[in-house]
Amino acid sequence: MRRELSAAVLDIDPAAICNEIAVALREILRTDLNRRGLVVGISGGVDSAVCAALCVRALGPGKVFGLLMPERDSSSRSTQLGRTLAEQLGIEFALEDIAPALAAIGCYRWRDEAIRSVFPDYDGTWKHKLAIRGGQQGRVNYFALIAETPAGETKEERLSLQAYLQIVAATNFKQRLRKTLEYFHADRLHYAVVGTPNRLEYDQGFFVKNGDGSADVKPIAHLYKTQVYALARYLELPADICNAAPTTDTFSLPQGQDEFYFALPYHKMDLALWAHNHQVPAGELAAALQIEAQQAEWIYRDIAVKRRTTRYLHQRPVLIAPLPELKL
Repeated sequence: MRRELSAAVLDIDPAAICNEIAVALREILRTDLNRRGLVVGISGGVDSAVCAALCVRALGPGKVFGLLMPERDSSSRSTQLGRTLAEQLGIEFALEDIAPALAAIGCYRWRDEAIRSVFPDYDGTWKHKLAIRGGQQGRVNYFALIAETPAGETKEERLSLQAYLQIVAATNFKQRLRKTLEYFHADRLHYAVVGTPNRLEYDQGFFVKNGDGSADVKPIAHLYKTQVYALARYLELPADICNAAPTTDTFSLPQGQDEFYFALPYHKMDLALWAHNHQVPAGELAAALQIEAQQAEWIYRDIAVKRRTTRYLHQRPVLIAPLPELKL
């Protein structure tokens, strides 16, 4: 008999999970990857913090290298938290400002051109972000651009498909450039690169292909965000990391992950995804989240749609003919 749906279904034994991941990382590094250590991009968020701490637990601080990679739109607080974490863990780390490189390859120019197609008066100084709309109400998802003028006026407009694609393509440079730096240091040190998505992000395609989705090992992709926070507290990571709400840290206006991509805040989205994965009827999810049954159906539908539309992100390059000699 299945137990009642509640947050308790996500309870874990943090000590056991940390030990399992540490053992697995050592074995993977030795038998699958043949590398001496691990590189972690540290964003200041809980996922990268837990991954870094797990790497230290597995290998010791001397074989873990951290990277802090801010740019124009990054919060200075993210960098501060990342530095605090690296110092607490005792790992070597580097601070690389990627803004000049992003400017050189046109990240900000392409993004600003798309924003001006929506707000012609935009001069490059307005703070801005994207917000998802529709899915939680049973409609097709679409994105709105929210901007704040220097005078403090907030504007919102629905994005055309072309403007949306161009803004996303431009901002994806950020994740791809960061990953390039991670692999540079991995090659330099003969280390492997760690990917930091949790289960919710990995399942729902909340990552950039060949950006933050690229890695040699992903230690927490099987753990729901709620469980990652539990590990952070067990590992005694800085309180500001353990207590912070997840953000994208991609746009100049503060932006929660639920605002940009997910239908619900992470703790509710975790429960919805768990329920969907365990074939829990929508009515039970509705009761657990204190929402209408129809809204729960819409959330299930949104989960399925995101899986379908982001399948491409998980795919390996498609070969025209097999190469059996490589045994891949």
